[in-house]
Amino acid sequence: MTGPSRLSTLAVHAGERHPNPDDAIVPPIACTATYTFRDTAEVRDHFEGRVQREEYGRYGNPSVAAVERKLAALEGAEDCALFGSGMAAISTTLFALVRSGQHVVLTADGYRRTRQFVTGFLRKFGVESTLVEPGDYEALAAAIVPGKTRVLLGESPTNPYLRVADLDRLAAIKDQHRGSGLKVVIDATFATPVNLQPLRRGADLVLHAGTKYLGGHNDLLAGAVCGDAGLVGAVRDLRGMLGGVLDGHSAYLLHRGLKTLTLRVERQNASALRIAGFLEAHPEVERVFYPGLASHPDHAVAQAQMRGFGGVVSFLVRGDLDRTSRFIDRCKVPRIAPSLGGVESLIEQPALMSFYELSTAEREAVGIRDNLIRLAVGVEDVEDLIADLDQALRG
Repeated sequence: MTGPSRLSTLAVHAGERHPNPDDAIVPPIACTATYTFRDTAEVRDHFEGRVQREEYGRYGNPSVAAVERKLAALEGAEDCALFGSGMAAISTTLFALVRSGQHVVLTADGYRRTRQFVTGFLRKFGVESTLVEPGDYEALAAAIVPGKTRVLLGESPTNPYLRVADLDRLAAIKDQHRGSGLKVVIDATFATPVNLQPLRRGADLVLHAGTKYLGGHNDLLAGAVCGDAGLVGAVRDLRGMLGGVLDGHSAYLLHRGLKTLTLRVERQNASALRIAGFLEAHPEVERVFYPGLASHPDHAVAQAQMRGFGGVVSFLVRGDLDRTSRFIDRCKVPRIAPSLGGVESLIEQPALMSFYELSTAEREAVGIRDNLIRLAVGVEDVEDLIADLDQALRG
């Protein structure tokens, strides 16, 4: 089963194999570090590819494999590999795709740890990189170094300004370098497969921090890479070496979260759109960043390729660092925390949360203003959220 009209059915049933032990409706947790073999003939059959089974916990787990099948189905991918965190998925993928002397192009607006890994850590291994402003496709195309650039890395939507990549244009740029080994890798954590399936628009790999919407309950860490079986297989092989595996208990929680993914994301889409409209009209708000609004620079692109605009709303309140902090402290429903995608609404002031060590000037140099707010909308009643934001803004 494939296709956006069947995502809810895929979320519930894809990747599952029945009957389960004891005829349980829910797949069991495989809580084991290693696996026994019946005899040495089975060992040979396994290593020579005649039987498919698990060998050791760092290479595979039945609970993890079930979620990998489900997520691959949701993304329309041939394969999926899960990791112990989103950064484990990103770093392992990049290690698998690039080597010393090669080059990565990535968008400037994005998760700071990804940017730090590419521009700082990979540089130690001789991998060069170029940062390009989101939406500047001429600069992106010009940044590609023939024979050296191996990855175009982007997020869609980005963190925190929710820029939406024109995936058709990225695919066209990649096609201009056909045969060079250039790959388009998209982190679609903010979108989820409900809102966007990058593989269907020419991306080679799609990444997720499963900690966010896929899990959906703020109770697990996980990461995922989905795409072509050959590429994912290479990443999985490296995972077995680097060891960033997902455990069976977290896989169970992730499996449970995926069952309700479409229900949660559709609710968060609708609530976030209403909240964005409310904030844009509020006299105490300077600017709102949400791709569902006509004022967003990528609104037309988002309308063309997304099925929903996501559950994160970023905005600038009128005031300085301290006034912005007072607004956050007056909010009663959202909790102050540095994540997103769960059933609870979370709110943060990036200048104090993720970029606290930088001065105001240093933060502004990387696009983080003191009065920037990132609101991750949960599944609470939207009227309660709007009323709470209103009283906090007017307080």
